[in-house]
Amino acid sequence: MKTNLPLDGDRLWADVMALAEITDPARPYTRRSFTPLFREGRAWLARRFADAGLTTRIDTAGNLIGRLEGTNPALGVIAVGSHSDTVPSGGRFDGVAGIATGLEIVRALRQSGTRLSHTLEIIDFLAEEPSEYGLSCVGSRGMTGSLDGKMLDFTEPAGESLRDALRRVGGDPDRLAEARRGDIQAFLELHIEQGIVLESRSLDVGIVTSIAGIRRIEVVFQGEADHAGTTPIDLRHDALVAAANTVATVRRLAEQLAVEGADYFVATVGILTVEPSASNIVPGRCRLIIDARTTNAALTKQFVETIDRESAAHAEAARVSRTSFETLSDGPPVACDTDLRAALRQGARDLGLSEMDLPSGAGHDAAFMSRICRSAMVFVPCRKGKSHAPEEWADREALATGAAVIYQAVRALDQSLPQAAR
Repeated sequence: MKTNLPLDGDRLWADVMALAEITDPARPYTRRSFTPLFREGRAWLARRFADAGLTTRIDTAGNLIGRLEGTNPALGVIAVGSHSDTVPSGGRFDGVAGIATGLEIVRALRQSGTRLSHTLEIIDFLAEEPSEYGLSCVGSRGMTGSLDGKMLDFTEPAGESLRDALRRVGGDPDRLAEARRGDIQAFLELHIEQGIVLESRSLDVGIVTSIAGIRRIEVVFQGEADHAGTTPIDLRHDALVAAANTVATVRRLAEQLAVEGADYFVATVGILTVEPSASNIVPGRCRLIIDARTTNAALTKQFVETIDRESAAHAEAARVSRTSFETLSDGPPVACDTDLRAALRQGARDLGLSEMDLPSGAGHDAAFMSRICRSAMVFVPCRKGKSHAPEEWADREALATGAAVIYQAVRALDQSLPQAAR
């Protein structure tokens, strides 16, 4: 452990490990948004916030917020945070490390007797990961005015709407506009890299240059269910054939766009449902969800137009109907703020840490926060780049060094942002 760090890495680590214990024991480490386990984790965080001297509340978008008042509240807020929900069996560090960082920064400031001029807030955003309601980044969408009525009407498989689920966790969809903020001057988020660049180069931290935009598209093919043994091949209306050819097209086009230029591009079909889903029945209906990510919005446009055209052709060739081609969510690429990146880079150098610039291929709440304030991120190495899996791991020292970089930046920004805020 580096000894010149301005905060307590052991205390930060203990928080991450304690929250990891609040999990579905059959699927470590799982704490899905809107579930009883999620609410238990939230209650634990609220107690830790209060123990650190923060006033806590849940805003109307369902975000848990801890607040440390500054000496000059008129200057606005510096916010640090991430999310406490996970994907299924998602790991102990994704999201949680960012919240624990904010909490430890508050304790380090109080322990050193430092009082910021700006108010400092620690935010646990609601449902950053894709939820059962078909939407990710629910809380940061709400805080930035990007959560609309159509999204609130999304339902999970049992039929509950996101609107009702939001009420269940302490939000208020009828007063959602009150969650939108105009007082936040800067938002900083620590996250594990979810890649192998930092680890492979033995670097301490990454200063994120940009966050990939994410477009999620639903495609539905409707054919006819028939007997798999008695229906001749040339008389079938097999929805899975159209779906399978579309999946292959997604992969082929993604490979092409990824190598054509310097911009980052990936695309995945992560959901494919087949009905009736029996070995002796020709599939009558197929639904797939495409996840496309890029740092160049023009590539997304090109990708969507091509998949739209070719999936329709696949439907015609298979003698089925394409009944849906719909964008479920669309977050454009985001460049991180240059001044905040400079503050983070200087913080790393002041601590004697090695750093590099790198883009994020994953989505983060920081991307939505950039719509209302300056926003930036710090990445720390994770073992073999593994994430969204039980094996996800970041070393204690990695978390402490990343948190220390954000601590340094918060103190520096507290001095430099007043001029920008006037």
